[in-house]
Amino acid sequence: MIRRIPEGAAVVTAAEMRAAEEALFAGGVSQDALMERAGIAVADQVARLAAGRSVLVLAGPGNNGGDGYVVARRLQERGLSVTVAALGAPKQGAAARMAARWQGPISTLGEADPRPILVDALLGIGAPRPFDPATTAPLARLNGAAALLVAVDLPSGRHADTGAGTGSADVTVALGALKPAHLLGEGGASCGHVVLADIGVRVEDAVTTIARPILPAWRHDVNKFSRGMVAVVSGAMPGAGWLAARAALAAGAGYVQLIGRQPAEGHPHALVRRTIAHPRDLRDILGDPRIGTVVVGPGLGREDEARALLDAALASSHDLVIDGDALTLLGRDFGDRLATHRRRVCLTPHGGEFARMFVTDGDKLTITRAAARATGATIVHKGPDTVAAYPDGRAIISIGTNAGLSSAGTGDLLAGSIGARMAAGKEGTDPVAAGVWLHARAADHMGAIFAVDALPDRITQEVNACPTR
Repeated sequence: MIRRIPEGAAVVTAAEMRAAEEALFAGGVSQDALMERAGIAVADQVARLAAGRSVLVLAGPGNNGGDGYVVARRLQERGLSVTVAALGAPKQGAAARMAARWQGPISTLGEADPRPILVDALLGIGAPRPFDPATTAPLARLNGAAALLVAVDLPSGRHADTGAGTGSADVTVALGALKPAHLLGEGGASCGHVVLADIGVRVEDAVTTIARPILPAWRHDVNKFSRGMVAVVSGAMPGAGWLAARAALAAGAGYVQLIGRQPAEGHPHALVRRTIAHPRDLRDILGDPRIGTVVVGPGLGREDEARALLDAALASSHDLVIDGDALTLLGRDFGDRLATHRRRVCLTPHGGEFARMFVTDGDKLTITRAAARATGATIVHKGPDTVAAYPDGRAIISIGTNAGLSSAGTGDLLAGSIGARMAAGKEGTDPVAAGVWLHARAADHMGAIFAVDALPDRITQEVNACPTR
């Protein structure tokens, strides 16, 4: 199943969300009013999904439980059969006031009868804690009997910032903004389909979900060089370089060179092959000022010749996309070799390559943002959830991609796609985000199993479908 998430939506930590709520309260909005908004938003979704079936709301003692009492009341007003099972008495304040407004039946979790629609309003984004055995057993019974489980803000037991813990849902209604747990790691997989509810809270958008890109429009005097010239360095496994070069053509580059000792042959004929006798010859070719981006790493190898080819690419003045073996060759001792003070650099590691370069003590979003700040490069940390982090602290998260991208060669295509968008100029959507989106979206249309060589044609279709500016 390919999960869908809101595009271009802000992603905030639990602390950031609480700070945004406090700012709203300081501006005159009451906690009761905000809780009412949240409950109405969830009730709207539950009513749509319930299709007339009866509902059981699990209400915790805190504010998430307060939201749950509002959900129950609003669903009852719509004519649905609703009961509430409470995990303890509501705390004083807004939660207690919302509970007092609920006039329907309330039971304990152990006493509650199962219903086809289960609403989880036990914990929300509060610090997760394990349920005691007296709670775990009835909770498992009610969950197992439900046809549909809807979580209020977050499945209970999941850490909002990391996704660690337990708890899952078929649908999660995120309140005000997405949280990292909705997207990343086991937390993202546990949330099911995520619906974002606008409850009037203004949040920062330094981290967002990926969205369809706006590509730069071509001028009337555009030519093959101004569209973007990409040089792909071919190494020990020339097929990987061919895939990167093929993707660069597919993603809109006007001129693509595949350069190596034995660059791969075959279609398309529009791909320019440059054969070199020695790695030092690469330095001369990369002296061409018309080159926009150099892609190095796909199939490069790890021997002395590969190191020499990487050194030549790093010595050039051009923007760089560094992937695969080149990342392993760089390792942790890259120092100032990336020269990000004079050009744009994008690193595209998968998890293993990332661990060979950077500290991995922390969640994926945090460690990727730290790596981007430390290197001055844009880091595309690949995986079923991909985090693209920028040196200025911004980050973009892409999830739900086709599992078919788990095959060999798809990372080479991503490097080429990003290289083409970087070479196309700086107008429109950030080129790295554009390359990631095009690659993932193309795969979404390919089915569960597809030949990697066939993906570039679909990338071209996605480029042509994007708006321009």
